[in-house]
Amino acid sequence: MFGIGKKKWERELGAAVDTLVTADTLAFGGVGIAGNLLPVTEAYERVSAALDDHPEEVRRQLDRVLTDGTPAGRAYAATLLERLDPAAARAAWTSLRDDPSEFTTFVGCVMDRETLGTYASRRLATA
Repeated sequence: MFGIGKKKWERELGAAVDTLVTADTLAFGGVGIAGNLLPVTEAYERVSAALDDHPEEVRRQLDRVLTDGTPAGRAYAATLLERLDPAAARAAWTSLRDDPSEFTTFVGCVMDRETLGTYASRRLATA
């Protein structure tokens, strides 16, 4: 019985992390006039919810996103890492601050494009 439960949360976490690895948009809340949550935002929230119960597995998965993820995915991973290991998050943001790759951001109804380096520099300045 315990094996089944563990496999389920591992599958759910793995699916959420796979979504972050391929993320093309960074949005931490609802977007557009209707305030709909994007699938990638829902995935971010699922990974965030797993932090307290499964910190070691989440950390391993975040390292995978930082290594293999799109620019938006790496931004999500570094953001999640801030809760788990602030020093590691700072190191991740520092390593990303010269990255010229672009991704889409959403804040409410406002869509924009930004480089990962600019986003990382801003996160470092507010940390």
